[in-house]
Parts: sequence; C-alpha cells; structure tokens
Amino acid sequence: MSGHILLRTFRMASLIVALVAVAMLSAITTMHFAIHGAEVQVPALKGMTVADARSQTAGMGLNLSVDNRYYSGDVAAGHILTQSPAPGTVVRREWHVRVSESLGPQKVDVPNIVGNDQRLAAFQLRRAGLDVGTIAKLPDNAAPEGTVIAQDPPAHAQGIERPSVNLLVAAPDDTPPDGYVMPDFFGVPVVAVQAQLARIGIKTAQPMFIDVPIPPVGTGNAPPASPVIPGAVVGQDPQAGARVTLDAEVKLTVAK
Repeated sequence: MSGHILLRTFRMASLIVALVAVAMLSAITTMHFAIHGAEVQVPALKGMTVADARSQTAGMGLNLSVDNRYYSGDVAAGHILTQSPAPGTVVRREWHVRVSESLGPQKVDVPNIVGNDQRLAAFQLRRAGLDVGTIAKLPDNAAPEGTVIAQDPPAHAQGIERPSVNLLVAAPDDTPPDGYVMPDFFGVPVVAVQAQLARIGIKTAQPMFIDVPIPPVGTGNAPPASPVIPGAVVGQDPQAGARVTLDAEVKLTVAK
C-alpha cells in the first residue's frame, strides 16, 4: 500500500516538474519573441527620396528625421545623402534614424553682406535662399555695432557645402570677442599679421619659410605679375573665411 502511495507521489512530482519546465520554456519563448519582435534592421536609405524613406521607416516602426541639408552634384535634390545608424544595424522599434538631405547642385549666389547691419544681412541671406549660420562678435572701432565685418563663405563663393553663411559682427570695445573669421593674409608682411592676431588674442605658430619662384615677365599686352615680397604671407591655416575661436593657433607660410 505504501509503495503504491510512493509511486503516485513520484508521478505527481514528475508531472509538476514537467509542467514547471513547460511553463518556463513558454515564458522564455514569449520573452524571446517579445524582445526580438521589437527589433528591426535599419534599411538602406541613401538615394531614396525623403518621402519614400519616411514611409518605409514608418512601416517598420522607426522614426526618421532630417538633421542636415547639403549641396551635392551627385545626389538629386530631395534625396538622402547619409544616414545614421548605418544600414543593417539592429535597433529597437521607435528608434530615431537621422538622415541628411541633398539640395542638389549649388544654384544660389552668395551675396556680399560685409558692411551691412546684421538684421539687413540676415534678410538678404534669406531672400537668396540661404540661412544665417554661426554669428561671432568682435570689438571693432572702425565699424558701428552690429555691422557685419566678415562672412564665411565669402561673396560669390562656389562649391559651398551648406546653405548657410557665418557672420562676424562688430561689437563695442568692452565686449569680449567670442570668435574670429580669418581674413585673407596673402601678401601681407608676416610681422603685421602676427601683430594683428596678437591684438585679438590669437596665437601664431612658428612661421614656415619657403622659396617662392619669381613670376615670368609678361608678354605682349599682358602686364608682368607682381613678385611676392620676402617676408610676406603666401599661405595660412585656417584658410581665409574660416571661423576660429580665441584658443586657435594660426599657421603661416612665408616667402623667404
């Protein structure tokens, strides 16, 4: 009798263990599908129109946002240039996919806004289809407060990347400068350039001196090219028009 009871107890315990194992397996399977069912692979969006890419990502449960717009001679306007995350990346649903949109080839002419009031300059840029980029201020006795004293890219520049123009604006003498737009120092004596940058508070590296060939004498009606004066700047880094902060170091190449 006792043996029969023990057998029944053993069978009952085995059944309970089996039921627990099935429940655990079911829970693990459910969790696996819940986790992986919420994951998707980011599709390849480059070259697609923004509308098509937005439709495709929305159908996969992803969010798409256009972070930047650039000019491109290779990708048609309204199509995607780059994306993040990269194609094939596994992400969870509701993930944000960020893309940059092509504006097509540059067709706008960058206006000359140097010397204009900052508000008028902003209006001119918007009218030309451009945006106001970074605005830096620099004390300048020679220009009224709020006047644009430099721009980047310069007027009529070709091959620009973004549809925005950075401005350097005149500020009162008691305003600490928060940036500087590099002028074109070509042909200026290096000592004058170093003095100008030092007054602003920007350091210059040890100049690199190079031999500069003498230009050929003009022929026919063409006037001869002016030779570069020894000690004059023939190269600079950062380039003219670039915005730099006061902790930058400017490298100058100088004619021997």
